[in-house]
Parts: sequence; structure tokens; C-alpha cells
Amino acid sequence: MQLSKEMVLEQANNATKNTLMETLDIKMIDFGDDFLIARMPVTPKVHQPDGVLHGGATAALAETVGSFASHIFIDTENMFVRGLEITANHLKSVRSGFVYAKATFLHKGRTTQLIDIKITDDDDNLISVCKLTTISLPKNK
Repeated sequence: MQLSKEMVLEQANNATKNTLMETLDIKMIDFGDDFLIARMPVTPKVHQPDGVLHGGATAALAETVGSFASHIFIDTENMFVRGLEITANHLKSVRSGFVYAKATFLHKGRTTQLIDIKITDDDDNLISVCKLTTISLPKNK
């Protein structure tokens, strides 16, 4: 049985209880055949001391949406996903509002996946460009 978009997003968001994702208020908000979008509020809890979005919070958002994208698009009955490497290039500062992370696959292999993640603000300005490599490994039964 194929789950509806709303059910997939609800399951993804419910999986974040008592995790870093809940602490940062990261929510999955949309997905399609080849993308997943998450958002995170930019508040003092994710700021650097000078009042702008912390690069580490941005990287956490990117790794979250990229890993969830891999998770959504693999056989989770038999496989699990782990991040191998992440890079982040921060291009613009943000003080408030939301940032949105859109994950799209550059490579969707059976074992490794390469995901491009673009972080934008409420006005669709490009804030950061990230790349995430994940690996899908068999579950031990």
C-alpha cells in the first residue's frame, strides 16, 4: 500500500520526537518524486552570538533533509541510511523568518546516494549550498 504525501510527511515529522530535529524545530513540508523540502525557523536558539543563523544549524538542517530523502526513497524494510559526508557553503546571512532546505538527488545508487541541498530564505534568496553523501546498509534481522 502506497502512503499518501500527508502520511509520509506526518511519519517523518513524528520520527523527530526527542531528537536534534525537534530541538531545532525542523519540519518536513513537501516532497515529490525526486525532492524533499524541510523548513526551520530562524530564532535566537539557532543564532550565532552576533544574531545570525549559525552554520552548524544550517548543516544540521541539510543533513536532516538529505538523510530523510534517502530514507523515503529506499527500501526501509531491509535497509537503513547513514550520512557519510556533508559539505556546506554559506553564502548569505539570515536573522529571522524561516529557512527552507530542498534536497534533490544527484546520484541515487543502491548503496550510495549523493544529494544536493539548497537552503533558501522566505524571499527565496540562496543562503547555503550543501552536498550530502549517504549510504544504505542492510538491516541485520
